Amino acid sequence: MNSTKVIAISGVSGAGKTTIVKLLASEFNCPFLLFDDHTEEDTYPQDMKTWLKNGANVSLIKTPRLVRALDELISRDTDTYIFLEEPFGKKRDSLSHLIDYVVLLDQPLELCLMRIIKRHTDHPNSKSLNRIASFLAKYEDYFRDIYISAVSQVRKDSDLIISEALSVKETTSQIDQWLNTIER
Repeated sequence: MNSTKVIAISGVSGAGKTTIVKLLASEFNCPFLLFDDHTEEDTYPQDMKTWLKNGANVSLIKTPRLVRALDELISRDTDTYIFLEEPFGKKRDSLSHLIDYVVLLDQPLELCLMRIIKRHTDHPNSKSLNRIASFLAKYEDYFRDIYISAVSQVRKDSDLIISEALSVKETTSQIDQWLNTIER
């Protein structure tokens, strides 16, 4: 029987998933996987606006490389936890059976948007302003609604929801305390 627990850290872009996953993995000396490291050109539906209008089925977002990498880590059964950056919690059919617990970073959307913009302005290049402008146009048109839909879906199956705008240290500490209350 495999005793490794897969903890998915979920939330919208800019919620702090990557930072929290890396810190928890370091703290517990466990492996981690990041969603963006396993996406491909065809990961997302071609027309996200139509996808949203058709119900935003997150199982249509495909990351077979992430599924394989997680399967491989689980099969080793040498770690207490595997931390997984998975924006969609247990809502994607391809991953739901591999995830034990979901932590939703349900952060205010304006905070997440600010962090996304800050990413581009902290490391500016000749394309930064165009990327920000393009993202903001999509955000206003449909990204915001996609984020709201995704969080609403994930919230239903989350084991821990952090909706306060806490520091990275406070968020990590809250997850750490919660992990100590669940079976290992």
